Amino acid sequence: MTQSKPHQAEFRSPSDALSRLGIVLPPAPKPVASYVPCVRTGNLLIVSGQLPFRDGTLLAIGAVPDPVSIERAQEAARQCILNGLAVVAGECGGSLDGVARIVRLGVFVASCNGFTEQPKVANGASDLLQQIFGEAGRHARAAVGTNALPLGASVEIEMMVELR
Repeated sequence: MTQSKPHQAEFRSPSDALSRLGIVLPPAPKPVASYVPCVRTGNLLIVSGQLPFRDGTLLAIGAVPDPVSIERAQEAARQCILNGLAVVAGECGGSLDGVARIVRLGVFVASCNGFTEQPKVANGASDLLQQIFGEAGRHARAAVGTNALPLGASVEIEMMVELR
């Protein structure tokens, strides 16, 4: 008898997972410059970099780990993902149930000199995607440190999603 992992056994759909987690997707953010929120090519949706806006305010401004803690940056990464998923849902008629899998994340972290724990920040996003999509939320990823991000944000995340 084979046993599945607990999160797989409980997984039904992304909509069910969002409800179980008590998450309501925010409205899809509007672009802050000259680009579109996403581009669809075939069954791939490429979502432009998302900043950690919540209710019109950036959750984290500045470099990690000072002044922004790793834990605060992880929260910002989760918000970036929620904003990106709002864009995806907008392209899929208001639901994430048309997502076949998360293919890739590009996670950019404004970093102090010598900071090398960008993957820990990115885990805030990756873990949330696995909670929402189960195995289909496991993805390829780059976690990159940079000296600055748009509007002073601590984190920016772009994503590639495969649609059904």
